Amino acid sequence: MKLIDDIVTQAAYLQTVRRDIHAHPELAFEETRTADLVADLLTQWGIPIHRGMGRTGVVGILKQGTSPRAIGLRADMDALPMQESNQFEHASRHPGKMHACGHDGHTTMLLGAAQYLAQHRDFDGTVYLIFQPAEEHGGGAREMMRDGLFERFPMDAVFGMHNMPGIPVGSIAASPGPVLASNNEFRITIRGKGGHAAFPHLSVDPIAVASQILPALQTIVTRSKKPLETAVISITMIHAGDVPNVIPDTCVIQGSVRAYSAETLDLIERRMGEIVGHACGMFGAEHDFVFQRNYPSTINHAAETEFVRTVLGEMLPASQVVVQTPIMAAEDFAFMLEQVPGCYAFIGNGDGDHRDLGHGAGPCVVHNTSYDFNDDLLPLGASFFVRLVQRWFN
Repeated sequence: MKLIDDIVTQAAYLQTVRRDIHAHPELAFEETRTADLVADLLTQWGIPIHRGMGRTGVVGILKQGTSPRAIGLRADMDALPMQESNQFEHASRHPGKMHACGHDGHTTMLLGAAQYLAQHRDFDGTVYLIFQPAEEHGGGAREMMRDGLFERFPMDAVFGMHNMPGIPVGSIAASPGPVLASNNEFRITIRGKGGHAAFPHLSVDPIAVASQILPALQTIVTRSKKPLETAVISITMIHAGDVPNVIPDTCVIQGSVRAYSAETLDLIERRMGEIVGHACGMFGAEHDFVFQRNYPSTINHAAETEFVRTVLGEMLPASQVVVQTPIMAAEDFAFMLEQVPGCYAFIGNGDGDHRDLGHGAGPCVVHNTSYDFNDDLLPLGASFFVRLVQRWFN
C-alpha cells in the first residue's frame, strides 16, 4: 500500500479532527459548527473559500499553475437523527443526533487531502473541495447545484467516496454504471366509510381494501418488470383505526421504492397507481396516491471510473482494488453525476466490531446506534483524494 508519508504523519491530528466532528453532530442544513470548522481550517491553509451554497455548504478553491482544467472532490457533513449508544469520550454530545454513517470521516479525509495539496501544490489546475450539507435528508447536493455550484465552479469531473462496511479495511471499490439505487417514497390514502364493526355491510372498509393492495403491489416486481431489472417495493408503514370495534374511515399505506433505471421506476409508479385505483374502485373506496422521487440512481461514468481504478492500482495491491456490487441504498451524489462526469467510490470499513481496533465502538454497520468511523481509514482516504488530483493533472 503506497500512502503519502506526509499524510500518514498527520494521522493523529486527523483522528482528533474526526472525533471532534463526531462529538458535535449536526443534522441536515444545520451544519454550522462543522462548516465553521471546515472553513477555518481551509483558511488557515491558505485556501480561498465560498460559503452558503446549499445553505451550509463550503467550497474550497485551490488553484495552481495555468491549466484551465478543474476537478471537484466532495464530502458530506451531516449526521442522522439517532441517539448514540456509544460511551467513549468522543460520543455525541447532542441528544438525538449522531454521526452513524461516517460523514465525519468523509469530511476529515477531504480535509486531510486539502491540507496536503495546499502545502505541496504538486498539480497544475484547479481543485474544488466540496463540503456538502444534507446528504441524508434534504438533497444537499441538489441544493448546492441549484445555488450554481457547477456554473460558479465549472469542473471537468467530480469524485466522491463513502465508507463501506463489508469491504476489508485497506480496500477501495469502484465500478462503472449503477452502484446505488434511486430513493423514492409513496403514500396511499384509502378513503372508505367508517362504521360499527358489528355492521360491516354498512361500511366501506379501507383495511379490507388495503389487504388486497399489499400483495398486488409485489406482483409489480415479480410479474410486471423485466426479470433482469432490479427493484424493491417495501411497505414500511400502515395506519388505520383507533379502537377495536370501529371500522375506520381511512387507511394510509407508506413505503419505499428502489430501482436503478428510470424506465423501471416509471413502470413501477404507473403500475402502482393502476393497482391502487382498480382495487379501490372494486370495493367502492376513493383514494389518493402520491409517488415522490427523492434521489436518482447513482451511476458512475465509465471513463472516470476507469481513471479511479488506475489510480487505485498505483496505490494498492490488485487484490485491494475491488468491484462494488450494486446495492439498493441511495446517495444524493447521484445529482452531481447527472450533470458532471465522475465516479463514486467505496472505501472498506471492515467487518464486525471495532473494539479490536481500539475504537470502542460496536458493530461496523452504518445507521447503527453504536457505529463509529474507523480512523485507520483516514490516511488512506486522504491519500486517495490527493492521488486523484496528481494523476488527473500530471
